[in-house]
Amino acid sequence: MTQLKKLMKGNWLPKNKAHISAWILNLKTRIHFTSHSIAPPIQELKELVDGDPELKGLSLDMFTEAKSHKALTPLETPEVADFGEFLVLFNHIMTQAPECTEFLDPKTGVLEPCGLIGFPINALLDLPMATDSGYAFFSNSLVNLQIKRILSYWSQYLSSPASRSVLIDNFPNRTPKVFGWLSENARKEMITVACQAEPINSPNHKKSFEDFFHCDPKDKYYGFQSWDDFFTRTFVDGVRPVAQGLDIIANACESAPLQVVKNVKKSSKFWLKGQEYSLENMMNFDPLAEQFTGGTVYQAFLSALSYHRWNSPVSGIVKKVAMVNGSYYLGNRYQGFMNPDGADESAPNQSQAFLTAVATRAVIFIESDNPKIGLMCFIAIGMAEVSSCAPTVQEGQRINKGDELGMFHFGGSTHCLIFRPEVKLEFDFHNTSPGLDATNIPVCSRIATVLNK
Repeated sequence: MTQLKKLMKGNWLPKNKAHISAWILNLKTRIHFTSHSIAPPIQELKELVDGDPELKGLSLDMFTEAKSHKALTPLETPEVADFGEFLVLFNHIMTQAPECTEFLDPKTGVLEPCGLIGFPINALLDLPMATDSGYAFFSNSLVNLQIKRILSYWSQYLSSPASRSVLIDNFPNRTPKVFGWLSENARKEMITVACQAEPINSPNHKKSFEDFFHCDPKDKYYGFQSWDDFFTRTFVDGVRPVAQGLDIIANACESAPLQVVKNVKKSSKFWLKGQEYSLENMMNFDPLAEQFTGGTVYQAFLSALSYHRWNSPVSGIVKKVAMVNGSYYLGNRYQGFMNPDGADESAPNQSQAFLTAVATRAVIFIESDNPKIGLMCFIAIGMAEVSSCAPTVQEGQRINKGDELGMFHFGGSTHCLIFRPEVKLEFDFHNTSPGLDATNIPVCSRIATVLNK
């Protein structure tokens, strides 16, 4: 797998690394035109690091180590210089929402339209995260608690009317160029992603944005009240019909299949290169994990340009809902510079199985109406800044297949469906193959059929 392909998954960062470098370079120029005041939680992170000799050393070493592996970007400019510059750029991101960008590579002449720096903080940290020092820094519990406070602070801006400026603002003279998310080309790209599972001659490819998503085209902002409101947009009724049948399991998220693993162990060494699933870690040592030993895990990842809500794969009763605090920028160290094929420099694509055990996540147990399924588990896993897992159901609630379970604020991430060993399944991948090159399967469509009699 080439490094270029690693940068493509889920559209969370542009395909071309030079595109990301150009965005960072432009971000550096724009910080001079904004207030020099620092957001309180970022100041707290600085004080935390400065006051702890070990963290201070790691914060310095991860940038130094990154430069030893890769001193210059594809544009032959320096990456983020050090932790101090990172904090300055990090602070600027607190008052901006992700933009729709277009980049013309000066070396290749290739145009990359509708690019999204969906992980702007991750874009600043992609190389430091891949170092041994970065692994140690981002596994620190105090660092993760402070990052959680920072992301909560940022979410206030992303939920405010000011954040929706990126829906309509155009900056064609920037490099990369910036266009509103409600521009014609961006809307077409989102329709293309929504139709990935359909034949190229399907009439749905020619439909409009408002045919797919609830919105008000007569309004300048299409009725969206904030960036978060736009990104958690909902499908028009009937666009995603719910797969019928007691033995049919519906797709919980609009997502691309990563893998199916059977005979999963209760406890495994998930941090090693092989990235096995560890049920007790995934489920935060819940006693219910015992019931799933030897069972099946289905994992899939969401696209940045897609639908970001979770829908129930079965009808039944919600038995338990748990939020698990975890890491935000921690990847499997064997997918960093220890990987002989090169570091996973984008969103943590190669670490998705690892993230099920360490990242911030929501765990929802559902007792299915179908006794052949019985108790099953849905886990929503946050990746980097896309870690605002927000369940909308509660214990004891009755839900029908296709009902909303919750959502990822600001985008999507990865998720798992977990079944007990007694449940034998035949999966339907809708003409795609599980892996990092898979395409989206529509939410609520059939993802599996129960086979046991």
